[in-house]
Amino acid sequence: MLDDKAYKSKINISEIAQYVGQEVTLAGWLYNKRSSGKIHFLLLRDGTNTIQCVVAKDAAPGEIFDTYNDLTLESSLIVKGIVKEDKRSPIGFEIQVNDLKVIQIAEEYPIGKKEHGIDFLLDHRHLWMRSKRPFAVLRIRHQVVNAIRQFFNERGFILIDTPIFTPAACEGTTTLFETEYFGETAFLAQSGQLYAEAGAMAFGKVYCFGPTFRAEKSKTRRHLTEFWMVEPEVAYFDLEDDMRLAEDFITFIVQSVLENCKMELDILERDVEPLKKVVAPFPRIAYDEAIDILKKNDINFEWGGDFGGTDETIISSQFDRPVIIHRYPAAIKAFYMKRDPENEKLALAMDVLAPEGYGEIIGGSQREDDYNALLKRIQEHQLPREAFEWYLDLRKYGSVPHAGFGMGIERTVGWICGTHHIRETIPLPRTIYRLTP
Repeated sequence: MLDDKAYKSKINISEIAQYVGQEVTLAGWLYNKRSSGKIHFLLLRDGTNTIQCVVAKDAAPGEIFDTYNDLTLESSLIVKGIVKEDKRSPIGFEIQVNDLKVIQIAEEYPIGKKEHGIDFLLDHRHLWMRSKRPFAVLRIRHQVVNAIRQFFNERGFILIDTPIFTPAACEGTTTLFETEYFGETAFLAQSGQLYAEAGAMAFGKVYCFGPTFRAEKSKTRRHLTEFWMVEPEVAYFDLEDDMRLAEDFITFIVQSVLENCKMELDILERDVEPLKKVVAPFPRIAYDEAIDILKKNDINFEWGGDFGGTDETIISSQFDRPVIIHRYPAAIKAFYMKRDPENEKLALAMDVLAPEGYGEIIGGSQREDDYNALLKRIQEHQLPREAFEWYLDLRKYGSVPHAGFGMGIERTVGWICGTHHIRETIPLPRTIYRLTP
């Protein structure tokens, strides 16, 4: 009989192909069960995959066979058996069980096989993430994060961890979460970019990667109040370099998911043909050209406005891969973006729109590297100079042209997975209506 430490010698279900004909030990949770009378079928999941475990009356000890009646969904089990090939199985293998130990009989599981409303599922998100669809999405998220780190590490970037508490706004004062900080006022970071710029002046090529916070009272399927963002920053980069880095970056991530997440994409029934087309270089259009596209599609859009979700969908639908829009009106962009030397009304900014209606996944720019110009922008935006003295210092001591961008992890994962709502792409989403679980 299996003892309490049998799981010490367990293997992962994802490794099962290496053990055909051998006896293995698996540890996991009961995903489902069914019986034909003399044969019980237990679907066991362990976080890497799910496999069918066959308990035959004439092959397993009687007490093991009878255990079936007590098992409830999500009961925790240790199973020992022989690995058999089975072409009917989704993973091509099954386990012929000869021993089984119950760690805990789960209480009645609230998430059954029936349909549940989204509010119910989000209230039980801590349990819902065990289900097939969240399992697939969150494993793809993991692969996206792996690919991000691999991309930058292979290209000599240094990771710079930036503060969560900040003294002032980066992207605009209307979306700040304010908190008391030992008698002072602090804000949760909207971005690590300004600090990454300091890192770029020290190390040349850096990136920061962490949670960011926007107090946007938005109810759209594209917004969260807490999300993760990766932000590279590179010294001696201009806008052209920035766009090239962004398209190489996205191409690397998507191709990495296609290569390493076939099972997860199959679970999601994701059409991968559009993803296969995501290869650099991407089409690039100026802001004015984007407006022309909208007008040709009967959208009345005035120059100087920012693109909304519907606008982005229409623009991106004209292309079979992400599209880069560059040189936006400076008035709608952040204070730190450098102006176009050929047109002072334009910022050397760029956004990358994902295809299939998923909108902006990257926003970036060449940064203002001139001290006087940056000071003027800070004053024009009515920002407190004292909070940016250190940032101005970067323009006093060896200033150079530099550029960077930010990519939202959740929007990128949502696009790659083909999810309907961004809340599916993070383990425990935070929206204007949700702070739990």
